[in-house]
Amino acid sequence: MSTLAPLRLLREPWNASEGNQSNATAGAGSAWCQGLDIPNELFLTLGLVSLVENLLVVAAILKNRNLHSPMYYFICCLAVSDMLVSISNLAETLFMLLMEHGVLVIHASIVRHMDNVIDMLICSSVVSSLSFLGVIAVDRYITIFYALRYHSIMTLQRAVVTMASVWLASTVSSTVFITYYRNNAILLCLISFFLFMLVLMLVLYIHMLALACHHVRSISSQQKQPTIYRTSSLKGAVTLTILLGVFFICWGPFFFHLILIVTCPTNPFCTCFFSYFNLFLILIICNSVVDPIIYAFRSQELRRTLREVVLCSW
Repeated sequence: MSTLAPLRLLREPWNASEGNQSNATAGAGSAWCQGLDIPNELFLTLGLVSLVENLLVVAAILKNRNLHSPMYYFICCLAVSDMLVSISNLAETLFMLLMEHGVLVIHASIVRHMDNVIDMLICSSVVSSLSFLGVIAVDRYITIFYALRYHSIMTLQRAVVTMASVWLASTVSSTVFITYYRNNAILLCLISFFLFMLVLMLVLYIHMLALACHHVRSISSQQKQPTIYRTSSLKGAVTLTILLGVFFICWGPFFFHLILIVTCPTNPFCTCFFSYFNLFLILIICNSVVDPIIYAFRSQELRRTLREVVLCSW
């Protein structure tokens, strides 16, 4: 290995013989199977945008004491997770550019160690980001269905324990993955985790939307203004579609890639799909760019604090 490769452990299947891999590659030699040539500059640009956005979110939450609550702490942790995705992407891209232009010359063994460290950081940030998306969904669910008991249920101590548990689990799981990445059971655990988070968010957000529609229906029937019900229901449906749509679009292809590695590593179609791995990484980085817009920037208090941070009025 002479150059770094983003998540090299997942780029190609390891559970297929070299002969089978070469046959599959030969059978998948059509133009659309050549993948996309995504320039490193695009990785670099998206990583910088995501890093700046999430840094602003963290700075705003730390600055404003009114935002020192479990909900915003979870959003802050999500921003930190997305920052780790950006930092690992930026570090890897910079090293690749420096090595490609001959500015940086590193021994192959050192490159392998760097790959392992960066892959571990990426895996840890991926797991923690998915986890905090689920935690935010649960927190919002408690806010709506147990509003009067929210502060007794989601205490600061429980929030801290939740955040510490997520970071610890993310670090341990990424270490295990890097160590035993050739074991299909590890990939199956990662895939199951994604599916669990997808189902969890789907169930919770749909239940919240159903409750909101029920309340609006009751109010509109009393006031005899059905247009209010339709407008609010449409707005809730659009919000739900954005939340789940962004989650599935940004994360789905990456985990479908993992499913194919386990189920059909030598199939020509699967081989073609593997060649688009860089595109799946771009989508994950795009999720880090979009997350602050969905979860943070919609808060008026946080937007006001962001303006103060940008204007350096500390």
